[in-house]
Amino acid sequence: MSDVLDAVLDTLDTSDRLADVATASTIALLTVLGWSGTVLDSSEIPTRPGRSERLADLAAATGSTHYLCGTGGLRYLDADPFDAHGIPVLPFHTPVDDLLWLWARRASSLWALSAVGPGELASQFAAPRIAPLQSGNERSVS
Repeated sequence: MSDVLDAVLDTLDTSDRLADVATASTIALLTVLGWSGTVLDSSEIPTRPGRSERLADLAAATGSTHYLCGTGGLRYLDADPFDAHGIPVLPFHTPVDDLLWLWARRASSLWALSAVGPGELASQFAAPRIAPLQSGNERSVS
């Protein structure tokens, strides 16, 4: 856990850019959860204009097999650009009866990490909680 905080504190000491701090904290958190991927800068990936087109192009460029979308994004996201890339849009709803997710909208990922530990947090993220969203269907948001 201290490695995560140290990475963020080191970045705060060496940069005044919020993007640098956000990147450092995200990578540190993912690393402690066992992620070993590669970070890409979205500004270096060619995309079309438009919210949904840009997101679909980024998902395709990174080899995504699915796109998870929260309830807020479901209000405006157009699934058609994702369908054109063969990437299903999956709605993500937090479980209502799980302590980890109870305060998720008001807490940071660091809180979740310290509350349940890296192993449990990694398994929470790995648990299937999604169902495919078909383009053209009415989207209900709960």
